[in-house]
Amino acid sequence: MADFLRSARTRLTPQEAGLDDSGRARRRVSGLRREELAQLAGVSVDYYTRLEQGRSRSASTEVLDALATALRLDDAERSHLHTLARPQPARRRRRPRPQRVHPATWDLLDTLQQTGHPAFVLGRRLDVLAHNPLAGRLITDFRALPAAERNQARFVFLDPHARELYRDWPRVAADTAAMLRLDAGRHPDDPALGALIGDLSIHSEDFRRFWSDNKVHQRTTGTKDYHHPLVGDLTVTYQALTPGDDPDQILFIYNTEPASPSEAAMRLLARWNAPEADTTSAEAQEVRQARE
Repeated sequence: MADFLRSARTRLTPQEAGLDDSGRARRRVSGLRREELAQLAGVSVDYYTRLEQGRSRSASTEVLDALATALRLDDAERSHLHTLARPQPARRRRRPRPQRVHPATWDLLDTLQQTGHPAFVLGRRLDVLAHNPLAGRLITDFRALPAAERNQARFVFLDPHARELYRDWPRVAADTAAMLRLDAGRHPDDPALGALIGDLSIHSEDFRRFWSDNKVHQRTTGTKDYHHPLVGDLTVTYQALTPGDDPDQILFIYNTEPASPSEAAMRLLARWNAPEADTTSAEAQEVRQARE
């Protein structure tokens, strides 16, 4: 919690916090000063300093909400702050049960495949639990990887293909680290998560940098830009849903704008490996014409 508060404070400028910083001496620190944040949250400077230095964990719900409001935290960040301040009692570490994708979710993935929508399910630690063939063609076929490597964070940070695939790789990488940070707050005693973070820290300087930002992120809706080696550039919108009764599973459904070059590219990608596909004819020409 101390690291998270410190990081959030240094990212918030006085202007963003609604403070008049004119006429003051030049700042020697980035973001807000401790006394400024304490004033905005309505707590004493000494009390906030103890929180940020990890010397106190007695913050009430009201104080946490006041700090979250003063820091302009979004819903995911606010929830993360409360989670960090209310850690679960220490328990004997046990290997968590493997996550299973419900048969109804598998059926939904098949239906989305038939309608030309890439879709996949992420579990704890951003493990890729399932995906339809179109998602495998768009991103990578995780089913062809060893079970231990079927993980979105490993793909983003350790697979060179990811840097070429995502047109805005730094943003995707930052969001991925932030999603793992959110997961770590919820499951601090997960040994597999700790091992994953350690492995990524050893092998990826970029991960270490993004992880040290102490940001959290929860995907709901958004867009992603791809540069696919087979069909070129395309943009998708996505929606994140929780399937079934497992709150640690997220179903991502991708869509493209109707009558757009991205839609034409996605249709071509859907046919690429089909036995009857002729990628040199009608649909390939449609993609080229749409981009022209």
